[in-house]
Amino acid sequence: MDTMSAVRAHHRGGPERLVYEQAPRPEPAAGEVLVAVCAASITAGELTWDATWTDSLAPGGRDRTPIIPSHEMSGVVAALGPAVSETEVGDEVYGLIPFVRDGAAAEYVTVPVDILAPKPATVDHDVAAAVPMAALTGWQALVEHASLRDGQHILIHGAAGGVGSFAVQIAASLGARVTATAGARDRDFVTELGAHEVVDYSKERFEDRVNGVDVVLDLVGGETQARSWDVLRPGGVLVSVATPPDARQAAAHGVRGVFFIVEPNGDQLGTVGQLIEKGRLAPVVDRVVPLPETRAAYEALQTEHKRGKIVIHVAEP
Repeated sequence: MDTMSAVRAHHRGGPERLVYEQAPRPEPAAGEVLVAVCAASITAGELTWDATWTDSLAPGGRDRTPIIPSHEMSGVVAALGPAVSETEVGDEVYGLIPFVRDGAAAEYVTVPVDILAPKPATVDHDVAAAVPMAALTGWQALVEHASLRDGQHILIHGAAGGVGSFAVQIAASLGARVTATAGARDRDFVTELGAHEVVDYSKERFEDRVNGVDVVLDLVGGETQARSWDVLRPGGVLVSVATPPDARQAAAHGVRGVFFIVEPNGDQLGTVGQLIEKGRLAPVVDRVVPLPETRAAYEALQTEHKRGKIVIHVAEP
């Protein structure tokens, strides 16, 4: 059996469960490709999701341990499974791996070919790996669920993070007026991404600064979400990836509340890649660490402030 270097967890838990070790190299099934991973990126809370550990997005799925984390990746197609004609060995690709599968914190990963897209030619693999989950979340939130249009006003909570940094850019590229909440140290950063106004959440209440917005993108949840209903115009929409919005509050304010989980989508990721190549979207990387330091990277997500994504460098192409 061929083996590979990988980061795995044999028991459910946090970063303390992650070990760098040798693992079996996977083989692509029909409709899949084997990708030699060049880089992967990680997401806060990933190790708390049921899908990370089981075969279901909902509680009660079958255990999949030992698991490999990290579901955003960029790499090179190394082998094709049966009935695959959409790509060739040697193609540079990137994608968001379905959450109920092993991730990319390893030298190789098998991926359904239809969720992959060509890696943007203007960035390297480390930068490309920071894109899939964050960009697709922002795209699906604003384009699919909010139907954000030119001239509308959007309030984005958590604008300096991985998803927020893409959401600000996407919203601005759609012609929306963007108000963002962020810490004082991130004010200039978020402004450069395209925000028209930045509210320092540690010193100001956003509801004292904005009202009548068309869309709220909630990447924070909790009290922040609860306070957001009052700033929406009638007929507006609150989209959250943090916690499901309260349907009673939505009805009381005459607005919509939407909660969703991002889905892999090769076509959308292809569109995102074209925007990156044209200079209209710029991925934001907080830091790059080598594969053996993956556990420390997950620990950093729990304790440190960051801008953009933490990327795991696995190998050169």
